[in-house]
Amino acid sequence: MAQILGIFLLLCASSCSNDLVESRNSGSALGTTYSIIFYDSVARDYQKEIDSVFNAINQSMSTYIPTSDISRINAGDTTVIVDAMFKEVFEESMKVYTQTNGHFDPTVGVLVNAWGFGPGKQIALDSVKVDSLLAYVGFNKLKLNIDNTLYKANANIVLDFNAIAKGYAVDRIAALLDQKKVENYLVEVGGELVAKGENKIKNKSFVVGIDDPVANDRSVPAAKVHLVNKALASSGNYRHFREDPVTGKKYVHTVDPITGYTKNSNVIGVSVLANTCAEADAYATAFMAMDLDESMQLLLADKNIDAYIIYITVNGEISHFKTDGFSKIMIE
Repeated sequence: MAQILGIFLLLCASSCSNDLVESRNSGSALGTTYSIIFYDSVARDYQKEIDSVFNAINQSMSTYIPTSDISRINAGDTTVIVDAMFKEVFEESMKVYTQTNGHFDPTVGVLVNAWGFGPGKQIALDSVKVDSLLAYVGFNKLKLNIDNTLYKANANIVLDFNAIAKGYAVDRIAALLDQKKVENYLVEVGGELVAKGENKIKNKSFVVGIDDPVANDRSVPAAKVHLVNKALASSGNYRHFREDPVTGKKYVHTVDPITGYTKNSNVIGVSVLANTCAEADAYATAFMAMDLDESMQLLLADKNIDAYIIYITVNGEISHFKTDGFSKIMIE
């Protein structure tokens, strides 16, 4: 799986104007950290409700909890009736899987582990072994039944929503704040974000920074953007690459879920702007696995998402691609 590409929250700490009070919640959840900033007429503390959201997501989709729905499904329990959250994430995953021609695939983990890029055990691979593992890969080999149980074409398929769950968690926290009639907030989970309204300290839109994948000083962002009523998710595995000993060119190892083999990718960082953070999260992961030309074609065809892609040219230089929609939110 690609590592999360860091996003900076560029905010000021002071009293709010317009008679609004700033409230903050932060902590650890889903194996990462979160930060929530919102403004209301009086100070509010929704920690219990926030904890409930994370707990519900964990019980539904955490592969680290043996009793979660996804863990039971992976263990072969065909009687599990999934909840509404699982269903939403499954359906969004299938949409992005289809739109990216299989490059976003929550079943690819078995290959990532086998090639030595995941938490599982690395194994010796040849063409025969890769072909055998591909039998366990393919999100189209799964289907939700009418009774909300999950059908797997192969019982050994392992499902992991890690590449979309943090984005989905951002959306659920945002939905909680919407339910509470909060009109101005910024929610961040593991670097994935959604913003609504504006920063009421400055009476301006929220400004966030995108991590520079090649800078020694990680506190200096590669770009700053205004985030207004949108979600932003980033991905990158630029910290894990190999360098050609002859040419000096850097290559990022990415496992292609279609072929089953690692591929050299010149894409080192992606940030995606979308209406939901689950969607942005999934596409950011997919664009790390896709060829740059494929990603550009998809982005030009789909006007509902925008992206900023940092890549290495054939000459070994750092370059950038950004859609028109992403250009509009960037701060020069």
